[in-house]
Amino acid sequence: MKKMIIAAAAAAAFLPVLASAQFAKTEDAINYRQSALFIMGQHFGRIGAMVNDKIPFDAAEAKASAGIVNVVAKLPWPAFVPDSSKGETKARPEIWQDSAKFKAAQERLVGSLPKLVAATDTGDKAKIKEAFGEAASACKNCHDNFRAK
Repeated sequence: MKKMIIAAAAAAAFLPVLASAQFAKTEDAINYRQSALFIMGQHFGRIGAMVNDKIPFDAAEAKASAGIVNVVAKLPWPAFVPDSSKGETKARPEIWQDSAKFKAAQERLVGSLPKLVAATDTGDKAKIKEAFGEAASACKNCHDNFRAK
């Protein structure tokens, strides 16, 4: 599992550079970012369910999910290419109208995730819940400002 996360992290380091060049069609960019955000949501949701006592707490699963979210969180942003607000997307025009605010929201989320990973390294549910709350707040901020309901 650790080798898989390391390999994914190495690949993720190169993907943002390649991502913007790989979208021949607008819908390719939309599908790419939606896929990355879906994976993030699935693994982030597992952690949330554990720390909120909706499913049994499993420290190893929380750690694995946090690692995946931390890696995948770097992927969707280059896929918010110009004109990709049209089509099957919930992306709001504010993404392109206030790109500095959108970039700050991305950085807030990505910046909160190492703390979540560090908390999962402890295996302490209370610490994980606290770090999860910070990351969840960053997610909510972006959804509130840049995602159509």
